[in-house]
Amino acid sequence: MRKLDHDVRLMLATYVKLYVKRGKTDTADAEAICEAARRPTMRFVEIGSEDQQAVLAIHRARDLVVRQRTQVVNMIRSILREFGHILRTGIEAKSKFVGEHGQEVRPDHLGATAETRRVPAADRVIPPRNARRLM
Repeated sequence: MRKLDHDVRLMLATYVKLYVKRGKTDTADAEAICEAARRPTMRFVEIGSEDQQAVLAIHRARDLVVRQRTQVVNMIRSILREFGHILRTGIEAKSKFVGEHGQEVRPDHLGATAETRRVPAADRVIPPRNARRLM
């Protein structure tokens, strides 16, 4: 937009929200934006450079990976707890557990038998007319 000589300004949504008069519709939001932009005391946000945006994208991606890693470790802890292995919280506890037990923690060591490891529903074949209904 700047290449077309438009004056681009960013406003925080919390500042604009004060000017919304009625429900959440596009028309009401556009009216609130226009009203807020006309105010002489409105504070605008600086537009970040491409480098700043790239750094923020990397930080967001890292935060996502850390959250997902935490979710997986918590899931593993809860599964192991069902089989009597109590782990402390944190990634280090998981690493220590794997280091101590390594390959010895397998489904048969956790009390699972051949019957409990097998999912009976996976052996069933879904007839074509029912398969269409599932999609």
